[in-house]
Amino acid sequence: MAIESKRILLVTSEFPPLPGGIGNHAFLLAKYLQKSNYEVSVLADYRSIKEDDGFDEAQFFKIIRVKRNFLTYINRFKKAFSLIKRNDVVISSGKFSLWLGAFLKLFFKNKKYIAVLHGSELKAGNHIVQKLTKWSLSKYDNLIAVSNFTKEYALQVNPNLKIDVINNGIEINTIAEKRTISNEINLVTVGNVTYRKGQQNVIKALPLLKEYFPSIHYHCIGIPTEKSDFLELAKELNVEHNVTFHGKLEDDDKMQLLREGTIFIMLSDIVKNDFEGFGIAILEANSVGLPAIGSNNSGIVDAINNHFSGFLVNPHNKEEILKAVHSILNDYANFSENAISWAYQFDWKKVIEKYVKIIEQ
Repeated sequence: MAIESKRILLVTSEFPPLPGGIGNHAFLLAKYLQKSNYEVSVLADYRSIKEDDGFDEAQFFKIIRVKRNFLTYINRFKKAFSLIKRNDVVISSGKFSLWLGAFLKLFFKNKKYIAVLHGSELKAGNHIVQKLTKWSLSKYDNLIAVSNFTKEYALQVNPNLKIDVINNGIEINTIAEKRTISNEINLVTVGNVTYRKGQQNVIKALPLLKEYFPSIHYHCIGIPTEKSDFLELAKELNVEHNVTFHGKLEDDDKMQLLREGTIFIMLSDIVKNDFEGFGIAILEANSVGLPAIGSNNSGIVDAINNHFSGFLVNPHNKEEILKAVHSILNDYANFSENAISWAYQFDWKKVIEKYVKIIEQ
């Protein structure tokens, strides 16, 4: 696929085994670039040395980590300056990585610089930090947004930027079959339990949903950051017995709950300029046959084919949410089949071709 074997340095603010969408994207980007005959090195942080080292040893590309302490930023610069000399392309992912790549270009102008924009980094921090981000964006040869929503958000920072959109991808290793509706209605959300991810919006809609589906159950999978707040909300609304917080699960357990689910739902909110850049968990659910309901005010708009793989709704409009649930259940087999075919369009085997095209420009 690659015209020649370029060496690529991927600088990322998050990386597995730490959970998170930016890290998952960086890992799969590195993996599929390596499969495309590039020599890939990843610069990331240590979180847990024992756990990180075990993960790194299992990969077939090189991972260099910097310990997190009061010298972390300085050590990142030093390590990046050392690594860039033997690389042809720098790909930055995440806020500090965005700054770092821009500074590297001041000293190593003969390299190609690409930034992946997820969204939350674009207006984060105080006025000085945002000015630094705006300056950094102007230094890259190519900017890639993970959704059209993220692209439009970036253009608010600087309307003169040229930005390509490459949606996040998923790995599809098994062929799913369309599903039929069962007697149990299980809603599922995968993601950090926070106000930004929007589990509170689903809980607020549950009293109305219960009127039509008395046995409906809502499964929350993810780090229980705001669990106490949301559990209290469920109690106030008398739906605590309709909600289960599973915490962070291993992939096999997560996928099993998805297979037992009926509809995937992610009613994300914008919180202090932080928003859902895309919604990769939606496509993972689609890939096993779950139709999805998502917010119409974030990058989720790119992750759901409205009226085909699911529905986009106002996350605060309970009647819209109820209507979407009814519509899916009334034509469940078709929505399930559509969800699977929609997910296949985001297979990393296809997504990586778009990155290769930009790298080889």
